[in-house]
Amino acid sequence: MSNVEELGDRLLVIFDGHCGLCNRCVRWFLARDRNDGLRFVPSDSPKVAGILPRHGVEPSTAAMDPNSILVAQDIDSPDERLLARSDAVLALLGRLPSPWPAIAVTLKLIPRPLRDLAYRLIARYRYRIWGRLESCPIPTADERKRFL
Repeated sequence: MSNVEELGDRLLVIFDGHCGLCNRCVRWFLARDRNDGLRFVPSDSPKVAGILPRHGVEPSTAAMDPNSILVAQDIDSPDERLLARSDAVLALLGRLPSPWPAIAVTLKLIPRPLRDLAYRLIARYRYRIWGRLESCPIPTADERKRFL
């Protein structure tokens, strides 16, 4: 699976490949995505260059944006959406096996402005706490098929 068109109903996770926190989160989701509902692509990949501008995100600045983990749904359909901040995280948790969807529903009870405030605070200090990688880590052979 190498093309965006081949995603089916999977969510596409667009992440900052140079962010230590983002890479840890991707590995966390990879380990728990037993239903094969997620695909991953770094935000600086040309494979998302057509998706991001449709939602007001410039591909050249996506990696530095605090919304560094974005989730695209229903790509190239009339229902296409790009989720950011806490909404993106909740969508990802909702695709994982139990108990994560229940946790997502519970977290959704917190008003979005409060969820997004927490997200933005973490995003602001992500490089200071988790570091900035010189290059995107190379996935294992088994993980490679889950990346675009």
